[in-house]
Amino acid sequence: MKGILARGGHRLVAVDDPGQAWEFLQREVKVDIVFTELTLKGSGGMEFIQRLRQDCLLKIVPVVIYTAKIDRAAVRKGVDLQVQNFLVKPYVAESILTEINKALLDPWRQRHFDEEKSFCVMAGLTPAALHRMLEEIRTALGGAKDFLARCAGINDAGAAATRLDELSSLAEAAGAWGVVESLGKLRDQAIHQDWEHFLAGLGGFEFLSRLIFVQLNPAFLPDALLTDAERHAEGEKNEKRRWFEADAQGRCPVVPAQEVRRRIEALPGCPVVDTTAAMFQMAANGRPSSLLPAMEQVERDPGLAAQLLIAANRLRHQEDEKAVAIDDLRRGVEMLGELKIATLGRELITLEERLLNALPFTWARFWMFQIAVARMARQTCVYLEFNEMSSQAYTAGLLHDLGKLLLAYLYPFGWQAILDYSHRYNVPTAEAERYFIGCTARELADVFAAKHGLPDRYRQVMAYLEKPQEAWGNEELVAVVALARDLCRRNHVGHDGDRPRHHDMPLRETPAWQILGNRVFPGFKWDTFEANMHTACRDIKRELHGWVATPAV
Repeated sequence: MKGILARGGHRLVAVDDPGQAWEFLQREVKVDIVFTELTLKGSGGMEFIQRLRQDCLLKIVPVVIYTAKIDRAAVRKGVDLQVQNFLVKPYVAESILTEINKALLDPWRQRHFDEEKSFCVMAGLTPAALHRMLEEIRTALGGAKDFLARCAGINDAGAAATRLDELSSLAEAAGAWGVVESLGKLRDQAIHQDWEHFLAGLGGFEFLSRLIFVQLNPAFLPDALLTDAERHAEGEKNEKRRWFEADAQGRCPVVPAQEVRRRIEALPGCPVVDTTAAMFQMAANGRPSSLLPAMEQVERDPGLAAQLLIAANRLRHQEDEKAVAIDDLRRGVEMLGELKIATLGRELITLEERLLNALPFTWARFWMFQIAVARMARQTCVYLEFNEMSSQAYTAGLLHDLGKLLLAYLYPFGWQAILDYSHRYNVPTAEAERYFIGCTARELADVFAAKHGLPDRYRQVMAYLEKPQEAWGNEELVAVVALARDLCRRNHVGHDGDRPRHHDMPLRETPAWQILGNRVFPGFKWDTFEANMHTACRDIKRELHGWVATPAV
């Protein structure tokens, strides 16, 4: 039934028994038609229909009985109760959609009101004036309920009847005949001092209010009728508003730093962008021939690289607690092997690519920046003859900004708001991060790396990139990555989230070069080195633009 209705562009809410169905109809006026079985838990379907027909508002709700077999007595009773039709199982799409179309030709809710256009002409009203009158009735109903309950308490039938007559006159003047009928029934109960049913009837004022609201707002959809996708979209809209309005409303930081750190520590692994995860899962299919493609994927994505190192070191420490941490990606892939690589692919936690995009920042441009920094870090090592460090420099460059991926996974709209704030006020993203979450993405990466046992040298790169001199024992590796990042920024390779800076100090005066300059050979020609590095960076930029622009076949 749900599939048939979805294909017809309709919505379905299913409940277990007549009691739940009645409660749902009391809450949600926006139901167009009821399909019911004859055999139901508790009272049967026919008893439920009888209850509907005894209600002065719900008595005209279209009802279709769906049954496994035709029972002549049930058919006769159904005809007496004015059901719209009997249908025999199995479900048939054409029959179901036909019954829905019948119900929509003359919606039951609108039959409780005069047709707006003709009523306005007859009464000399504008549509806006009519809407105001209906809204006034809603307000009056809300205000009258407590008064009428007090009348019942002191057995004052006259005061109750007078107030109900006033409300009824308002409803009649607005053509709200369903309201008039309901109020008339209550008046009769008051006159006859049937206070038990009178008080129960006052509970229907909320239903009358909702009926008028839906008449005034035909496009309204209650939460109960939203699809999962619509509910998710509404949740996203509210979450985005929460973050983007926080600055103007003085609510920063939006979440305290300790809560962010707690959520970072609770992550089971490193998030990977969904499009990348899908490609990796295709490559890591458990066949021997797939190991090389999987390795290439790992070497081209920061999230995959981090998760591969986490998995490999977890396995290594299970075998030998005192073993030195694996810091080489290829070695990690080889250690896990095809089966564990395939398992890794299935267990990835993913981040939707669309949630990273906050122009001019996009996942494609961020990915390009990470790859470029990794390759420039390796190129720097080769040029400076730090050959023993080149592989580590590449991986460190790939992982250096992992914190932003973690932040975007936990708070995607928070990340977008941080970027927006950074660009509007021309402040570094780290400053915006601290403003919105009380800490920086670098600090989050450090917490994550410590929790999941990433090699200490990479942890120091993430933590000390702005101050490589503090990375005790790994100053040169941090400085290489910092220099590579500087080169990529100056040559506008991709985008790391920060606004382009036009007044950077000369490369030779950066903290990174203050460390690396002490390691170069005598006679080192700085001008030649700088020119070659800029050329290499621009070559990588052209190559990576081709990767992003050309779709995989």
